[in-house]
Amino acid sequence: MIIYNVTINIHESVHDEWLHWMQHKHIPEILGTGKFSSARLVKVLVEEEMGGVTYSVQYWADSRENLDSYYKEHASGFREEGQRLFGDKMLAFRTELEFISDHKSV
Repeated sequence: MIIYNVTINIHESVHDEWLHWMQHKHIPEILGTGKFSSARLVKVLVEEEMGGVTYSVQYWADSRENLDSYYKEHASGFREEGQRLFGDKMLAFRTELEFISDHKSV
C-alpha cells in the first residue's frame, strides 16, 4: 500500500471556498480516477509562521503501479485546476509513503 500525501497551506482569505472544493469536488474526483482506494483529509494543528491553515490529504493506492498511473494520466490536470482556482493563496508539497503496519491499543 502506497500513501500519496499532499500537504497544503491555504490562505485564510480563501479557506472556506478551498475546503468546500476539496471535500465536495477535488477529493471525490481524484477517487473517481480509480487509482486510490480511499482518502483522508486532516488538519495540521501546528501554527505556521507564514500564517494560513495547513492540511494533509492522504490518498491510499493499492500499488505503486496505480500511483504511477495517476501521475501519468491525471496529476497535472488536478494540479493545474488548483493553481487556477487558488493561485499563490495555496502552497502544496507532496510526499510518498509506504504503509508498513497498523497498531491499535488493547
